[in-house]
Amino acid sequence: WLMRLFLVALFAMGCAFAQKVTVEFDQAADFSKYKTFAIRDGQLNSRNPALNSELVKKRIEADIARDLSARGLEMTTGRADLNVRYRFGSARKAEIETYPAGWYGMGRRVVRVPYTEGTLVIDLRDPSTRSLVWRGIASEEKSDSTKIEGKLGDMVRKAIEKYPPKPK
Repeated sequence: WLMRLFLVALFAMGCAFAQKVTVEFDQAADFSKYKTFAIRDGQLNSRNPALNSELVKKRIEADIARDLSARGLEMTTGRADLNVRYRFGSARKAEIETYPAGWYGMGRRVVRVPYTEGTLVIDLRDPSTRSLVWRGIASEEKSDSTKIEGKLGDMVRKAIEKYPPKPK
């Protein structure tokens, strides 16, 4: 009985540290008209110096450029059909888990499980209308904040895989 409970708890912890990607977009936008993009602005907001550096910005921008180019868009430094802006931040969080403990599982044990959540928001804006037409949000939870840096490429790729959106 306790072994089964332990396996369920272990599975739940594994699910807690999963990557999530959501996409929002303007239903009225004609995505077939967008052929070029330019990365205009990137912001980092993390207390961890490893996640708040120019090197991280360069990696995110290179990943965005690579993945949008793979989706058929051409990068430009001048006037573009889409302006790309992104924000990346991380925060320390904790999850509280309760397990049965003691004789016959009558007591309970409370365990605090710390983790770091990193969130990357990529916005594609139409400069002709000055409006947001697509937003990809990728979040990653890891036990160690330095492991989030290694997942930034995956976060960008999984978000941009959903561009262009399929109309509903």
